[in-house]
Amino acid sequence: MGGTGRLLGLVLCACGIYTAYLYQGYLQERITTAKYEPGFERLPHLGMLHGLQSFVCFFAAFAVNAVVSLMRKTTKNGPKTPLLEYLKPALTNTIGPALGILALKNIPYSSQVLVKSCKLVPVMVMGAIFGKKRYSAKEYLCVALICVGLVVFSMKKSSAANKKLMEPNLVLGYALCAVNLAFDGFTNAYQDKINSTYESTTSLDMMCWMNFWTGSLLCGYMFGASNVGAELVSFLVSHPKSMLDVLAFCLCGALGQLFIFLTINKFGALTLTLVTTTRKFFSILISSFVLGSTLVGQQWAGIGLLFAGLLWNMQIKSSKGGSKRAKKAK
Repeated sequence: MGGTGRLLGLVLCACGIYTAYLYQGYLQERITTAKYEPGFERLPHLGMLHGLQSFVCFFAAFAVNAVVSLMRKTTKNGPKTPLLEYLKPALTNTIGPALGILALKNIPYSSQVLVKSCKLVPVMVMGAIFGKKRYSAKEYLCVALICVGLVVFSMKKSSAANKKLMEPNLVLGYALCAVNLAFDGFTNAYQDKINSTYESTTSLDMMCWMNFWTGSLLCGYMFGASNVGAELVSFLVSHPKSMLDVLAFCLCGALGQLFIFLTINKFGALTLTLVTTTRKFFSILISSFVLGSTLVGQQWAGIGLLFAGLLWNMQIKSSKGGSKRAKKAK
């Protein structure tokens, strides 16, 4: 791929990720705050949206994986990842995002996005515990800057956003996000373990089977162990506008995950991190200006500190990657 072609490919991937997830973020906040006709009722069992999205993502990844396998002339050598191996990270991937969605009953979407931007913190903690990884002083300073930014942001309430919430409770909302982050840290650490143990595993394999187990676990609970699934389906059928919003939400998630796979495959994880980090910033802007979640000066200062820490961490990782490639070249 030439320079121009590579640039156009990167722009396409970035636009795909931005479009899918920015619109999904808009839909997510609308779903969690809207009162749907008839009856002007709120959508019940918000945490189960993750299960519905997971099955849509599974079918999308399975279809694309099948097409890629037919077109690919060579395959990676090595043992295939046992399907049960995906079950362990899928357990935390099932509970964590569901808690993140439930947090939106208690905190504005902009706050949830900012907390989830701190994913680096649990990833480093889990990496140190389970992967025995070591980090430099600069990396710990990045984490400290991120945490300070989050504290500065969280100390100032935004009353305009809180009025739209179902059950405003900042402590509970941030606690749910913190548990979500901890589970995400374990999920990522275990995914790294799978990738290093089974080198033939592709990002599409991971997307496909992680979503299969996540969707299966949540749907098993929804339709087997409780009446949650029946109640949710009944609401969606009786409130057509909510069904359209949920379907669009799931399709955006599947499209976004596919563009993430393509970006990792063609441009690497660092480029993906840059795209997704800036996307989160624009999600906050959309929440602030389009949906009325007004932010004040102190909150913008917190956002600035947090994203400064993230970008500094990316620069450190980029320098490390360059040093490793230089050593290999020698």
